[in-house]
Amino acid sequence: MKHLLSLETMSREDMELVLRDAAVFKKTRGKHATQPLAGQTWALIFSKSSTRTRVSFEVGIRELGGNALFLNANDIQLGRGEPIKDTARVLGRMIHGAVIRTFAQSDVEEFAKYSKIPTVNALTDDEHPCQILTDIFTYQEKKGSIAGKVVTFVGDGACNVPASWVFAAAKLGFELRIAAPKAYQPTDALIARAGSAHFHEAGGNRYFTFVGGGKVVCMEDLKAALTGSDLLYTDVWVSMGKEAESAQRLKDLAGYQINAELVKVANPGALVMHCLPAYRGKEIDEATLEAHADTIFEQAENRLHTQKAIMNWMVV
Repeated sequence: MKHLLSLETMSREDMELVLRDAAVFKKTRGKHATQPLAGQTWALIFSKSSTRTRVSFEVGIRELGGNALFLNANDIQLGRGEPIKDTARVLGRMIHGAVIRTFAQSDVEEFAKYSKIPTVNALTDDEHPCQILTDIFTYQEKKGSIAGKVVTFVGDGACNVPASWVFAAAKLGFELRIAAPKAYQPTDALIARAGSAHFHEAGGNRYFTFVGGGKVVCMEDLKAALTGSDLLYTDVWVSMGKEAESAQRLKDLAGYQINAELVKVANPGALVMHCLPAYRGKEIDEATLEAHADTIFEQAENRLHTQKAIMNWMVV
């Protein structure tokens, strides 16, 4: 049985298969040769609210022939009251798959273990695997293979999105630069989980070179990080659940914005992406977001196609 709980545990071969299939599902939308979820009911269990994740999964499940059952925090609360393993064992006898968006990574992993049904991590505080697979699909759709390219993440480099980017870089052989204040950079321990790597430090930057050719560089100098980049990427400074830290985060990250001036130091034709929602004037300025809106909103659309490929991979 297959789950997508983390890019850390997903093989390169499976990632590449999903990315190839996403292109097929996008091209054949509305005329799929098969419906792999026919006769199945998949539950969307969300402790964290969402627009793109909910809509893309609900539509995707239906387009693959299945039925979608949405359960929000008021309907079912993972980790509160009834133990997760008991909830999982009940639902596992009634539904065929689960898409879970919640806080603790351990909740998703425990649900998968005890439910014995295919389980998708639709976001936790630790990882956002569906988003990063979508982002890579979007890049490759527009520019070709991401192998050997430079991706620069700007902002809070210690949250779930850059963590998933780290695991992807190690497996798919591209360079990931994380431009963030020291306190907002991923730990050595997290990066070490991505695989065997050579480490060295120079000029205040940390360099990790993986056996498969991928590289992660953690640095504070935003301009240096963006120079020669093929993909510029950012996310909100205050993630869901971090609202109490809002004032401090806004202060600490104020200089880490993707804007028109900094885009100029990237490679010509570099893509700009944002996983949305975007807070214009903070992590990205209005002009830059609008100048790259076609890419950013196609990136949002591609959640549907990539997640269909993920669910298809899990059940066939």
